[in-house]
Amino acid sequence: MISPFRQWITFNDNYRIHKLLRLLRHVEFYKDRLGFISKLMYGLYLIQFRRYRLKTDIMIFPNTFGPGLQIMHPGFRRLDSFVKCGANCTVLPMVLLGRKRPTDVDSTITIGDNCYISTGVTILGPVTIGNNVTIAAGAVVIDDVPDNAVVGGVPAKILKYKNG
Repeated sequence: MISPFRQWITFNDNYRIHKLLRLLRHVEFYKDRLGFISKLMYGLYLIQFRRYRLKTDIMIFPNTFGPGLQIMHPGFRRLDSFVKCGANCTVLPMVLLGRKRPTDVDSTITIGDNCYISTGVTILGPVTIGNNVTIAAGAVVIDDVPDNAVVGGVPAKILKYKNG
């Protein structure tokens, strides 16, 4: 693991991702705090966060992901505000989490802990994905996925279950 300072000095792409996640956590921390200084800090971090969202092309919203979010590699991701994801999830590039129809009011996408979302995945809500799920590259998830499953295909089907 390269330190953030070394990533910054060497113009590494991962530095932008590191900074985006750091700004995301600052925005989440100051969002509901009371007091003038907290509101001022929230505003400053929000401006920087929005700037880095555009710079990295990663549209992620505050309070949608739990601790331990890993964003590997720069590239497009759209993780909307109606997504609720657990701890320790990994999201690769070209991932879209959205609605089946623009008119859907309740399109909540719930993702459990320790999930791995591979490249090119599309998840269309409302859908619930269990804990310890691996979603294969290019899959389109439109139905609920149970715990400890590996899914893939268009539309996504259960390929196998993990042991343990």
